[in-house]
Amino acid sequence: MKDKFNLKYITGISLVAALGGLLFGYDWVVIGGAKPFYEQFFHIAQNPKLQGWAMSSALVGCIVGTVISGFLSGRYGRKKLLILASILFLFSAIGTGGSNYFATFITFRILGGIGIGLASNQSPVYIAEVAPASLRGRFVSLNQLTIVIGILLAQVINWVIAEAVPADATASFILQSWNGQHGWRFMFWAEAAPAALFFLCMWLVPESPRWLIKRTQTHKAESILSRIGGERYSKRTVLEIVSSLGTETRKSTPSDLFGKSVFPIVLLGVILALFQQWCGINVIFLYAEEVFSAAGYTVSDMLFNVMITGSVNLIFTFVALALVDKIGRKKLMLIGSGGLALLYSVVGTLYFTASPGLPLLIFVVAAIACYAMTLAPVTWVVLSEIFPNRVRGAAMAVATFALWTGNALLAYFFPIINNKVNASGSFWIFSLICVAGFFFIKARLIETKGKSLEEIETELQKNQT
Repeated sequence: MKDKFNLKYITGISLVAALGGLLFGYDWVVIGGAKPFYEQFFHIAQNPKLQGWAMSSALVGCIVGTVISGFLSGRYGRKKLLILASILFLFSAIGTGGSNYFATFITFRILGGIGIGLASNQSPVYIAEVAPASLRGRFVSLNQLTIVIGILLAQVINWVIAEAVPADATASFILQSWNGQHGWRFMFWAEAAPAALFFLCMWLVPESPRWLIKRTQTHKAESILSRIGGERYSKRTVLEIVSSLGTETRKSTPSDLFGKSVFPIVLLGVILALFQQWCGINVIFLYAEEVFSAAGYTVSDMLFNVMITGSVNLIFTFVALALVDKIGRKKLMLIGSGGLALLYSVVGTLYFTASPGLPLLIFVVAAIACYAMTLAPVTWVVLSEIFPNRVRGAAMAVATFALWTGNALLAYFFPIINNKVNASGSFWIFSLICVAGFFFIKARLIETKGKSLEEIETELQKNQT
């Protein structure tokens, strides 16, 4: 007899948690549209160090947020940390837009980064812990979908808010313009609306039933699971969770991550997180302006082209939602890593042979589409599934910390690598990384489709030994 799930309820609470992903995407991207204007306002346009600090300060907050999440998720649960993230997003949106001093601007950007760190860690974990095994991939992928929507929303809002700037505009003209004095503020303030919605809605969703059982609040967990899938599903799931936690009653500690049966799984998560960052897609975005210029587009077309790539990203994330519970996680990650390896080898060859233009643009958009339907959402799904119940919060924090650290290292070292080997060499290097990722995934990752979190835990521990 199959369980009957309350899809409206599961969808509702998953979408609320996934609002953290939307704010993650918006907060991460909005600064790009505001950059030409706040740099003039704060008089940092000629100071590369302060320009870099303005762009990367949120990343510092991300790393802090993941560390906080690792320490606090086991004690306070998923719900409270997501509420904290919503408050940080709200304060950051209001404060960043209202800043009249660069130091204040940086402070609020770091606060927003902490919110990103918390949300990127807790939103997928929360959804994974409330969604049934047969539907979990689809629902966890909602978080990636909202990230992409948040990115596209920021791009569209930046485009709508910004007034046209003449091609020959001087720094003084930009500073005295509406954009330079007020427009960039509204780009940040626009985030306050979804942040407030996230804060209000998070009070309406339940805590993760798996966290409740871990904290010996079994009756509350049974009630939530019963509402998700009925009484029979609730009782069976509670027994599975209790069995996975074992008879050990002590609270988990950071040292548990280094246990013989746990550390190989944590290491697997870290490598997958790093691979998602180092698979090369960020290079695509770093090269976006040059690619579009090579394809014959003018500077005035750039913002529109960025929205096009954002739209492709969104469309193929919907494809991922349709496929992740049918094809499976491992197969999609193999398709993604293999597909990107092939596409990057072609892009590198086009650069090497000085053959830019429309073909180059087509392969770049194809790479974005490939990433959007495979590695982008599926990595988050896998990370939310593979860690054992008793250390999931801390292990997810370690993997997310690795992800953001990998992002920072790529941002720092890419210009150095690119200077040494040029664009063609850079894409060939990332092609080789994708080949290595393909064989690592094939050898070390199990298929998690359709399995309960407790089944995955048991199988992975056997597979990693």
